[in-house]
Amino acid sequence: MNDVLDRVGRGRLIGIGIALAVVVLLRDEKEALVIGVITGLGYSLIALGLVLVYKSSGVFNFAQAEFGSVAVFVLYLARVNDVPYVFAAILSIAVALAMGWAVERGVVRPLFEAPRVTLLVATAGVALLSIGVTFWLNDAQGRVVDPAIEGNAFTLFDIIISKQRMLIVIVVAVISIVLALFFNRTTLGLAVLAASQEPTATNLVGISVRRLSSLVWVIAALLGALAGILTGPFEPFGPGAVTSKFLIPGFTAAVIGGMGSLPGAVLGGVIVGVGQSIGASGSLLPDSVPGGGAVVTFLLLAVILAIRPQGLMGKGK
Repeated sequence: MNDVLDRVGRGRLIGIGIALAVVVLLRDEKEALVIGVITGLGYSLIALGLVLVYKSSGVFNFAQAEFGSVAVFVLYLARVNDVPYVFAAILSIAVALAMGWAVERGVVRPLFEAPRVTLLVATAGVALLSIGVTFWLNDAQGRVVDPAIEGNAFTLFDIIISKQRMLIVIVVAVISIVLALFFNRTTLGLAVLAASQEPTATNLVGISVRRLSSLVWVIAALLGALAGILTGPFEPFGPGAVTSKFLIPGFTAAVIGGMGSLPGAVLGGVIVGVGQSIGASGSLLPDSVPGGGAVVTFLLLAVILAIRPQGLMGKGK
């Protein structure tokens, strides 16, 4: 227990040190910092789903962000048909949950005993199939969906924060608390953790590992759907929009935080979001460097993994 606390403590200290260094270096780039943190929280929803599936089955789920693409597409279809926003959002989440359940039952479960790389390729195939179906139904034209809440919430450092962006912060905070309570205070959550660590022993005591897998995939689909619904209104979207914009940052966030750590997924998301924002602002790199956000994010990833190969809050071997 003390070793675990020491590992988590070191990861937090490194994360805090990186945050302080960024704040000191970029104290005049407040807009990049604020927008980066909020964008990173959106990435963290994808990262949380990736970590959940990885913890339960050891699978890198390439279809994680596509749950969000499907959800925002359904939200758009419902809104253009004059469905009230609340019911449209519930419908879009329900479709994403059904997709998560179907993927687990139709793809993951039949391949449960297959090598993990086979499942990885299978989830990539699911993502490609979903993008193809969405393209067939909606073509490649960019669509726009209304935000859940119109208007601005408040001003921070002379930066106007919209209510939709503030909603992202609130939702991620609530999701983080709920997941923490679920995995630490409930019997079902403890069973999921037990299945991820000792699946054979879990089966022997009468708990179905495969049923728990269905639950995890449904939760992961919920997280992906929330990412799509909350971030979809910020710019036009097309088929596979959330996958193309969020999957790689989400994976990077999960790796930075530690693939087995839920708090690390949130921390990693914020780090990636801020790294992309300050890289794109031109504060650290000259304007002649293309893809400044991706360059800064890669450098952060390389530095963090050089210091802690297991991620900031991951467990070492």
